[in-house]
Formats: sequence, structure tokens, C-alpha cells
Amino acid sequence: MNRHALIHSLQAYQTIFNEEQTFVSSFLHLLKSPDCFQRTHLPGHLTGSAWILNADSNKVLLVHHAKLNRWMQPGGHADGDENILQVALKEAREETGIVNFRVNESIFDIDIHTIPARKDIPEHLHYDVRFLVHTDEAEKIIVSEESHDVKWVSFAEIEKFTTEPSILRMKAKINHG
Repeated sequence: MNRHALIHSLQAYQTIFNEEQTFVSSFLHLLKSPDCFQRTHLPGHLTGSAWILNADSNKVLLVHHAKLNRWMQPGGHADGDENILQVALKEAREETGIVNFRVNESIFDIDIHTIPARKDIPEHLHYDVRFLVHTDEAEKIIVSEESHDVKWVSFAEIEKFTTEPSILRMKAKINHG
């Protein structure tokens, strides 16, 4: 999915969630910048994430992000790669150790969220494009240096790990088809 395909997918993106509807125009505006796939593009840049489900779609694989100290889906910076789907899959592999995925190439969710300032990096926005991915729950998990832990979490228990609205929105999308 290159920049042109991403723009087309965002223009066609349909959602029942009001916040996502408002995000589309912000994403399309950001994509006019030639450097929007670079982490140095401030005040915000594109990131890619994977919402990884088990075969029964009743558990999600979450990482406990070391720098942000919270549970979330695997994902990260594009660092110039305009194929945001490949970015999401690369980050999922790096952060979980899993290499075998069944991927839905359509956009599953979009979100704009604030990343707090750290050391020499000012507060900025991540324009996150999320893709739905399935894998076998028996796949071996590896915890990278970017995370404190990686864990399969049942949908019934997600709120014990996070109350982040965008994560609960993705849960709702699966629960309500």
C-alpha cells in the first residue's frame, strides 16, 4: 500500500465511529506533505499498527510498551517507508517475534494520538493506520527490548489492561462485526 493507495483507501474508508470520521480529513491533509512518513516530521507523522487476533478472534496480542508504559497493539514509525501495511507487519514481527500472519490489507482502524515529549523529542502526534491480522496463538512470542511484556489478552479482560478508547473501539469492531 503506497501513498497513493493509502490516500484512496482513506477517501473510501467507512466507519460508524465519529472520531474516526473526523480523523480522515486530518490524515488526507498530512499526506500532502512529502515528509509525513518520517518521524522527524513534526508536529506529527504516520505510523502503522497491527491488531493481532487469534484464530477464534476472541483474543488480541498486546505489548506492554516500555517507553510509554502502557498496553497497546504492536506498531511504530514508518521511517520513510510509504508502504504503511508493510510498516505495520514489520513492527508486529519485531515486537512479538511472530512471523506468520494472515493479513487483511484493508484499513481496519485509524487513530490520531499524542505522544508525550521525551528528552530531545517534543510532544507530537501519531497518525496511526491499523490493520487486522490473524495468527496462531501457539506461535512463539518474543519480548523485544521495546516492551516489558507481550501477552494474549481475551476480549473479556482487555479493560484490565487498558481503557484506551481506540483499543476499546477496535475491540467493539470485532465484537459487533
